[in-house]
Amino acid sequence: MRLFLLLLLAALLAGPPARAQKAPAGKGTITGTVLDSVSGKVLREASVSLLAARDSSYLTFTITNGDGQFGLRNVAPGSYQVLITFLGYKSRLVPVRLTEADPTVALGGLALRAQSHTLGEVVVEQERAPVAVQGDTLAFSARAFKTQPNAAVEALLKKLPGVEVDRAGNIRAQGQAVSRVLVDGKPFFGDDPKMATRNLPADIIDQVQLYSQRSDQAAFSGIDDGNQQRTLNLVTKRDKRRGYFGTNGAGAGTDGRYQARLGLNRFNNGRQLSALGMANNLNQQGFSDNGGPASASFGPPANGPGGGTARVRTGGSRATDSDNEQPDNILESGAVGLNYRDAWGKRAEVATSYLGSRTRVLTDQQSRRQNATTQPDEPTETAAPLLTDQQVSARETTPGHRFNLRLDYTFDSLTTVRVTPFAAWQRPKEQRQSAQQTFRAGQLLNQGQVSYQASTPTWSGANNLLLMRRFPTAGRTFSLNLNTTLNDQREQTTNQATNTLYAAAGTARSSSLDQQIRDNTSGLTNALNLSWTEPLSLTRKLEGHYNLSATQDRADRAVRDYAEATGHYDALNPALSNKFTSQFWAQRAGLLLQTRRLRYTYSLGLDAQESGLRGQNQTADSLFSRRFHHVLPNALLSYNGSQSRTLRLNYRTRLNAPPAAQLQPVADNSNPLNMQVGNPALRPEYVHALVGSFSQFNARTNRSLFVRLDAAQVQDRIVTSTTFSASGVQTTRPVNADGYRALNGFLAWGQRLAAHKVNLNLTTNAGLTRSRSFVNEAPNLARTWSLGQGLSLNSTYNDRLEFGLSGNLTYQQARYSLLPRQNTAYFTQTLTADVFYQLPGHFIVTSDIWFVNNSGRAAGYNQRVGLWNVGLTKQFLANQQAELKLQVYDLLNQNRSVVRNVTDTYLEDVRSRVLTRYLLLSFTYNLRKFGV
Repeated sequence: MRLFLLLLLAALLAGPPARAQKAPAGKGTITGTVLDSVSGKVLREASVSLLAARDSSYLTFTITNGDGQFGLRNVAPGSYQVLITFLGYKSRLVPVRLTEADPTVALGGLALRAQSHTLGEVVVEQERAPVAVQGDTLAFSARAFKTQPNAAVEALLKKLPGVEVDRAGNIRAQGQAVSRVLVDGKPFFGDDPKMATRNLPADIIDQVQLYSQRSDQAAFSGIDDGNQQRTLNLVTKRDKRRGYFGTNGAGAGTDGRYQARLGLNRFNNGRQLSALGMANNLNQQGFSDNGGPASASFGPPANGPGGGTARVRTGGSRATDSDNEQPDNILESGAVGLNYRDAWGKRAEVATSYLGSRTRVLTDQQSRRQNATTQPDEPTETAAPLLTDQQVSARETTPGHRFNLRLDYTFDSLTTVRVTPFAAWQRPKEQRQSAQQTFRAGQLLNQGQVSYQASTPTWSGANNLLLMRRFPTAGRTFSLNLNTTLNDQREQTTNQATNTLYAAAGTARSSSLDQQIRDNTSGLTNALNLSWTEPLSLTRKLEGHYNLSATQDRADRAVRDYAEATGHYDALNPALSNKFTSQFWAQRAGLLLQTRRLRYTYSLGLDAQESGLRGQNQTADSLFSRRFHHVLPNALLSYNGSQSRTLRLNYRTRLNAPPAAQLQPVADNSNPLNMQVGNPALRPEYVHALVGSFSQFNARTNRSLFVRLDAAQVQDRIVTSTTFSASGVQTTRPVNADGYRALNGFLAWGQRLAAHKVNLNLTTNAGLTRSRSFVNEAPNLARTWSLGQGLSLNSTYNDRLEFGLSGNLTYQQARYSLLPRQNTAYFTQTLTADVFYQLPGHFIVTSDIWFVNNSGRAAGYNQRVGLWNVGLTKQFLANQQAELKLQVYDLLNQNRSVVRNVTDTYLEDVRSRVLTRYLLLSFTYNLRKFGV
């Protein structure tokens, strides 16, 4: 397998084959010229699509040149339809047949008219090109990409040229991650892409629009602030905007496996109402943890102290294996949700959603961690790393609620306000047991066991108020943006630990810990941004802006030891208890000059910022206060060329303030073998970030290219300073350090092979990181780099057969200056394949295989993992709306999870318990009733 993947990589690195000058043997050409029927003038950049005559499925696409001519080459013999569309003209569909004896067809002049007119061919009203470029938007006609009955939107996206959807439901389009999915231009269950792609049927979609959406304030003012989200907009069919639809079903299987799903949508033109319910213990969550704004996290909080699961990391940069989509636990989840959208009169429009959920996570992991460390007067060349073996068993149950709202209100033609609140609540309850042993050069240094129970009620919320005002002078605008985020977490834990430390002479010293911990943290941030834009000319604008922000953090930690005399936790431990508050405020003012031409836009800006950091240790009755002054430049260049070529260079600077939890000068000894201490002397990080990207979509060849390069440098970066005692006890403290640099590159090349109905995608990624940390007060310079190559293809071969294939090979290397013996290099190889085949009698066979091969890991972690799933489905009732499916998961019973984590100071291999073989029998009914 390794040899196969290496050969595959070599072939991929060789690049795509050069374009042939002549059509392959047996292939033909269709040519023609598109004209205006009245004037006879040629129509430039008219869309010309080749469709299969049998089912009108999309094959390939081109546009006319400056002389109105087009050529569809490498067309196999057969019957086709040529669809010609041009804005403002009636579309035209021309039947064509190619034979081996006559492989070339010249259609001559093809006239388009504003009025329907028959010229011997078929004239189609309101037909749309399968792929069209509309400014900076790429639009795909859904009817040109056939999906199987009852398929979800996710299946449609997989067929679009340049679009990839992985097993977890994450979407990439032309190589860029899609972070937002809209329905008819409006939010659907907040900003949760999976709620739309996995719960809406593909057959109600008319068009999929792909574009980069600017921030609300930038879209209004016309000043590009560099903030963009890759966005998909699902435009529904007009005849599907009034009616009922949904997917409902249930299933049961071996080993107690089950799933249930309820979905009901009522669309009435602009009014949309959706109700969804789901429950399963199959690791299928069906929704994203964070369905709100990025500043208001809904996902579960970081694992608590005491080591947590083996994937917990404290500070430092991290590089992991390529996205193998490996779960590291067993998940049972359930959720109910409501989504509502409507216009309230002529001035207001509202979109709101609610999701209530409950997840139960079972985690069983084994890990081996290698820490870089040396002893005094010990040469680094011969020093041995610390090896820590850990076993973790955890059960966590998390009920939660989240609420989203967007309200747009128009006061008049010049003034609009948008309010976007978000709120979420969770109450995770966790029980965790862990055991660990630490060795060095074969000698046992310590061992310990921890029993940990926690309940952590958590509130989080956010609100954004955006007031937008235009003036009669074109280009003159004023906007006010007030953003508020808050969070409150109140953790109640019981922590019991038994630890043994071994001296060099072999003597042992044991200690026990039995504590109750109350750890309350909260934060509130308010940020006000004022912006005024003034036109200086037809092509130039000046923006003046002012930003005032204030963040207040509070950390209150009370640790009580168990008192045997009373049988209660009533003995306050003053050394581990502390109350601490911090405030970070900043005011920032600046000017930005933007020049916008037809093809390019550039802007230069300079801000001056004054900020202050104030911390108060209420327990020790001490106070510190520091002020900072920074100059923050920014620049942007955007170029839009022909054939959808786009080049963007974006340079930004910013400050990152440390939270109270990092400033609080108190030890967290929930795991006495791995303690963490805050540092009140921390300074804010000063970040320089440069992002460059180039994208192109060639409509003539259905070829896409995306290249992205990210560079970052951080001054006063917050890194870890770790000390190890002679018995291997670890104490971690955050400190500031310079020297962090990162460079990451990504390239994606996509091609639709029309003759075979195949979408081919090649991806290359590379990264280089240089970071500094401290081990036993000695600087440790870590250099990590990675190189990965991937290939994926999917095909709708015909009405009965669909298949997909993908492979990825990643090489990673890590080098540590303090401990060269810890240097490592390793490969990860991944291969996936899936097939869909429709048998007679409306039976369907599905199968998918996922294989990963790990090498270069610690002993016991170099494993090959194969996951093979098969299914048999019977469709029945009218329009095949009902399905009965038998599925076998992990047919070979080989599913496992092995992951490597690499940080500034350690590398770690983790093996996790995951779902293994089961059978599931399920029934699904797809409701479709439109026009009512």
